Amino acid sequence: MAFRFPFFSSAASLPCGAYFSPGEDCLRAILQCINSAKSSLKICVFTISDDRISQAILNAHRSGVNVQLISDNEKLFDKGSDIRQLAQAGLKVKIDNSPNHMHHKFAVIDQKFVLTGSYNWTRSAALYNHENVLVTSDSKVVAGYNQEFNRLWKEMTLLT
Repeated sequence: MAFRFPFFSSAASLPCGAYFSPGEDCLRAILQCINSAKSSLKICVFTISDDRISQAILNAHRSGVNVQLISDNEKLFDKGSDIRQLAQAGLKVKIDNSPNHMHHKFAVIDQKFVLTGSYNWTRSAALYNHENVLVTSDSKVVAGYNQEFNRLWKEMTLLT
């Protein structure tokens, strides 16, 4: 039986745990993390093509959350990719500029939580793939992911 992800209104109440697909549990975890962000959202993902996730990111940005997004340069050109659309909406987006893939899939929420896992932020991940998401508030884990994000942010290229 799949875990049903409850609705929480703030990052302080995010349920830490493991979530699996196919199914909606991983998607719900991602949306809850994005929707709960109050001050900052650092997203580092291979690609985003699920419009539900893109809309939540746009809503966070429009509500005043400082959203920074890192993605893979080659994935910009995939059918359905929302990365350029997010940049055009005013989000700060950086991409790698190398023949290698920026293949991470994580987000740091308000410097207090990390969401990570194999789950690609795509519709097919929810519908078909066996993937996972982990949400944690472990301070050492959060610090490590925050440090990695900041390191990558310095070396990546601004998408214009």
